[in-house]
Amino acid sequence: MTTTTLIYVALLLTTLVGVVGAVVPVMPGPILILGASISAGLLYGWDNVNITLIVSSVVLAMCFAIEQLSAIVGAQKAGASHWGQIGSIVGLLLGFIGLLPALPVGGPLVGLFFGPFIGAVVGELLYPRPVELAERFKISVKAGVGIVLGSVIGLVIQGLLALFAAIVFAATTWHLGIGA
Repeated sequence: MTTTTLIYVALLLTTLVGVVGAVVPVMPGPILILGASISAGLLYGWDNVNITLIVSSVVLAMCFAIEQLSAIVGAQKAGASHWGQIGSIVGLLLGFIGLLPALPVGGPLVGLFFGPFIGAVVGELLYPRPVELAERFKISVKAGVGIVLGSVIGLVIQGLLALFAAIVFAATTWHLGIGA
């Protein structure tokens, strides 16, 4: 195997890690794919990567927008208040750094999913509503589920977009590394 082929395989593997990173919170997925496209441009010439560079840049922007909007849309569909949304953000941060009860498996990654739910429920319970506690708890759980579902749907969409960008990278640059 030539050095050019080995470098190309490393770039291709980077795009695959980018696909995984688009679905796993806190991993920089689409940025890795764009980085592989830029690296290929530096190594093989910009004329060879213009399509993959454009696609990976657009996918990065779309993933950023989806990441920001998915939980908000999920919260709004579930009727969450701003208190629930703020609670979700606080829960995300606390879940990630491990202030939620220690879990035997998964640690911070599990906290990234449970934290927003617990935070949204607590935020909604603190929101002053003129309803009985049982109804307030029901509203709070619904808001937490909406925020988590919105986030999960957003992650799936980001993963599909990243997969598309990785396929475009492989299809448009295959001749540079494997054919060399």
